[in-house]
Amino acid sequence: MRSKLGKFTLAAVAALSVNLLPVYSASAAESSAIESGVTVLDPGEFVWQPQNAPSGDVDVVVSIPLQAVYVYRGGTLIGVSTASTGKPGYDTPVGTFEILQKRREHYSNRYDNAPMPFMQRLTWDGIALHGGRIPGYPASHGCIRLPTAFARHLFGVTELGATVHVLDSAPSPDEALTIARSGFGGGVQLAGN
Repeated sequence: MRSKLGKFTLAAVAALSVNLLPVYSASAAESSAIESGVTVLDPGEFVWQPQNAPSGDVDVVVSIPLQAVYVYRGGTLIGVSTASTGKPGYDTPVGTFEILQKRREHYSNRYDNAPMPFMQRLTWDGIALHGGRIPGYPASHGCIRLPTAFARHLFGVTELGATVHVLDSAPSPDEALTIARSGFGGGVQLAGN
């Protein structure tokens, strides 16, 4: 079943006092202005502004209902992306995970040697963040697919042990990290260890 959330609205970016420009497309690095603090991202698009917080611990928040990923460094939003999580029968687990392994080049052991560029493993049974196709709805075998260019950026700022919160809720960017850290996003067990 295709999600009705092929596009999602990111409000309250202005409330974070950050100007997240430009918006990147998976097919072209074109920019567009964010008007009135609201951005609509099409599947495969993302915003990446690491200069908003040059240092600090990195937290990643994934919203399954929104098919979205928020990246914070030192508590400041530095990136927003579309994503594709697990399709029916291959649910992406909800909870708080640590990045267990990173590989710039990786191939699936389970699914026909499928490429998983910029893989960041969350569980030892096969769940990871990685680059891939973003159709605008849940389509993976449980992993969190990201636009490949975004996956490359994320790979560059994370370290082993960084925290990834996977939520079964649809928070705005200004509330996502608080909700994830408080445990009200659909699960808080520390998984992956």
